Amino acid sequence: MDVLIAGAGPTGLTLAIDLARRGVDVRIVDKATEFFPGSRGDGLQPRTMEVFDDLGVIDAVLAASREAPALHAYMDGKFVMERVMFERREPMPDVPYPNARMLGQAQTEGILRDRLAEFGVRVELGAGLTGFTQDEGGVTAQLSTGETVRADYLVGADGGRSFVRKALGIEFEGVTDESIRMLLGDVAADLDPEFGYWFSNSANPMRGIMMSPLPGIGLFQFGAPLGEEDVEPTVATLQSKLDALDAGVRLREMTWSTVWRPNVRLAKRFRDGRVFLAGDAAHVHPPTGGQGLNTGVQDAYNLGWKLADGSPELLDSYEIERRAVAAHVLGLSSELMRKYTEGDESAHERGEDTQQLDISYRTTDSPGLAVGDRAPDAPLVGADGKAVRLFDLFRGPHATTLLFDGSVSTQPHTYTVLRSGETSAGNSVTDVEGHAFKAYEAVRVTVRPDGYVGALSR
Repeated sequence: MDVLIAGAGPTGLTLAIDLARRGVDVRIVDKATEFFPGSRGDGLQPRTMEVFDDLGVIDAVLAASREAPALHAYMDGKFVMERVMFERREPMPDVPYPNARMLGQAQTEGILRDRLAEFGVRVELGAGLTGFTQDEGGVTAQLSTGETVRADYLVGADGGRSFVRKALGIEFEGVTDESIRMLLGDVAADLDPEFGYWFSNSANPMRGIMMSPLPGIGLFQFGAPLGEEDVEPTVATLQSKLDALDAGVRLREMTWSTVWRPNVRLAKRFRDGRVFLAGDAAHVHPPTGGQGLNTGVQDAYNLGWKLADGSPELLDSYEIERRAVAAHVLGLSSELMRKYTEGDESAHERGEDTQQLDISYRTTDSPGLAVGDRAPDAPLVGADGKAVRLFDLFRGPHATTLLFDGSVSTQPHTYTVLRSGETSAGNSVTDVEGHAFKAYEAVRVTVRPDGYVGALSR
C-alpha cells in the first residue's frame, strides 16, 4: 500500500509515523521550502501525550517541554496577582500524563521528523501538490517539482487553506470574525522565563498582552490585540503596545509573527473516495484552549490504522468519529474565545474539558466503560516480575485483547489479567492494585490500535 500525505505539520507527521511503523509505504510532501520556525500551537494536551507515548517520542517531548507556568498579571505597570491557568494534577494509575505541556510547534515538529526518519522517511520540501485525480484503484497526484505520484490514498493535512480540500470542492463551513485582529508570534524579551505574563491597564483589564515562555529556545510566544491603525506585524508594533501599558519590558528580536483573525470552520466532509482531510484542512480553531494542534494529532492517530487496514467499514468510520469530535472541540474553543472578547476572567482558566481525555467514539449513553471509550492505563506486573503498564501492552501498531476471567489464549497481543495472588499459565500480567479491574468490569476487552475500546463482553 502507498499513501501520499500533503502537509508536514504535526498532523501529517503523526500520520506518517503511524503508517511507517505499520510497514505502509508513505511519502510526505510540503510546498514550503523550509521548515516552519514558529511556536504557533505550543500546548500539548494530556491525550496527545498518550499518543506520543505510543509513537515512541514521549521521552523526547518530556525532555524538551515544560508544564504550563504560573501567570503573573500586571495592570498599569504594577503586579496585581499570580494566576494558575492549569490546576496541576498528580499522575494517576489511569492517567499517566495529567498535565498539559508547553512546547513550541517547531520543536514538536522537529521531534516528530526525527522519529519519522528512524523509519527511513523524510519530509520532501518544495514539493507542493498542484493537482490530483482519483479512480477506483488509487490517486494520481502532480507535484510542483514536476513529478507525478501514484498512491492508494491521499491525505490532505495541508492546513486551513488546504489545496486538497479546495480541489475536492468541499465546503469549509463557519465564520471569520473580521472585527477582531491579533498579533501573534515569538519574541526575545527581558523577562523571567519561569513565568507567563499578562499586561493590561485598568481601563480594560481583559484586553491585554499575553507572553508565554517557550522552553529551550529563550523566546516568548505573545498575543496582542491589534487596532485598525496597526498594519505592521513587527517588534516595533509590539513594543509600542507594551509601552502604552507601562509594562517596562524591553523586546529584542522577533523571530516569527502573523496577524490572526478568529476563524472557526469545519469541513462538510472529511473524505471523498480515496482522499481524506485531517487537521486544519478539516477544521480550524481559535487559539483559546490549545485545541487545534491536538485535534489534528488525534485525527491522524484515528486514521493511520484504518488506512493500513483498508477495510471499507473502518475507512467510513473516520469521518463519522472525527468530525463529531472536531465539532465538539470547536464549540469549546469558541466559547473560550467569546469569554476572552467579552472580558470574562474565566477565559484564563482551563479545566478538564480541554485535555481531550474524555473523547469517546461510543454510540450509546450506557454508563461505565463502553465500546468507543478511551482505554485507561494501569500498573501491572509481568510474568517475569517486572513492572509493566497497560499502555506498554497497547503500545505499537496492533490491537490488544485483555482476558479477565482467567482463561488463556495463545493469540498474539492477548493477555490474561490476574488479580494479586492468582496464577495462570500462558501470557499473563498481574493487576496487583486492582486498577485495571476498576476500569474494566468485563470478561474480555479488545483495545483498538489507537487506544480506544473496540469490543467488550461482560
